[in-house]
Amino acid sequence: MGYRVVVAGATGNVGREMLNILAERQFPVDEIAVLASRKSLGTEVSFGDKTLKTQDLDTFDFTGWDIALFAIGSDATKTYAPKAAKAGCVVIDNSSLYRYDSEVPLIVPEVNPDDIMGYSKKNIIANPNCSTAQMVVALKPLHDRARIKRVVVSTYQSVSGAGKAGIDELWDQTKSIYNPVDDKPASKFTKQIAFNVIPHIDVFMEDGSTKEEWKMVAETKKIVDPSIKVSATCVRVPVFVGHAESINIEFEDHLDEDEARDILREAPGIMVIDKREDGGYVTPVECVGDFATFISRIRQDSTIDNGLNLWCVSDNLRKGAALNAVQIAETLGTRVLKKG
Repeated sequence: MGYRVVVAGATGNVGREMLNILAERQFPVDEIAVLASRKSLGTEVSFGDKTLKTQDLDTFDFTGWDIALFAIGSDATKTYAPKAAKAGCVVIDNSSLYRYDSEVPLIVPEVNPDDIMGYSKKNIIANPNCSTAQMVVALKPLHDRARIKRVVVSTYQSVSGAGKAGIDELWDQTKSIYNPVDDKPASKFTKQIAFNVIPHIDVFMEDGSTKEEWKMVAETKKIVDPSIKVSATCVRVPVFVGHAESINIEFEDHLDEDEARDILREAPGIMVIDKREDGGYVTPVECVGDFATFISRIRQDSTIDNGLNLWCVSDNLRKGAALNAVQIAETLGTRVLKKG
């Protein structure tokens, strides 16, 4: 016996990826419904070898459905998630709306699976920000061994993190570089993204940080440990898919780079590719379509007593969004719903 599953926002990048991953991982689905806004009503999407037509999110009845994967943004989630939850359907939400709600668990299954039991307070589980998800997968096993005091992270985030409009803008601007007559000024981003980097993701806050940077701080504390100090600089780069992060970690106890490498090799969801030679590391292009979070460039930081540096790369549409949501559904099924 399987589950009755809803995917809301099925025509978007993340929604389509959710469907792909549900099929790839053979999630036990008895019945599936794909929902979209009225402007996308009737659009066909793929689920394994099936082709499904989208239904109207606004009129859909969630009664009798087990799990709903939401990829519809905060505004729509505010309307439809409580509706689904009230009908008895557990919502796994990819937006930022519920991430900082004390009554909603924020889950990365490799890191804090036990926290999923808190879902019952609102019948909602939050999926973390894409940049946070891959980082905490790397931090948790190291924190368990040597206690992390402080993290300084710089991100190199692909345009797919800004949705289809971000992908289109990079594509159009790149073409226009070679055809100056067809100028494509910045629209989705604040400056030209083609052949450029932009140290600005989401809105600016009073202290000078951006909302994306604040998210990494707040979410790491909620998922891993509230005592960890985090300093983040988030940068948009001209890459279509795949986020990369340069992470500097300060520990309470000494952790040798060789031991850290061994710990990460054994950790769930991580693949270590760390050879000190040309090409002995992973880049965003190579991680696309993969489930793993890749770790490279592990080395001691000699400027502090107990420090390490590492390079972290992951497919942001997968581990940063759709994969993590499906993994949450799998954890929910194993620990709570127990079907399939």
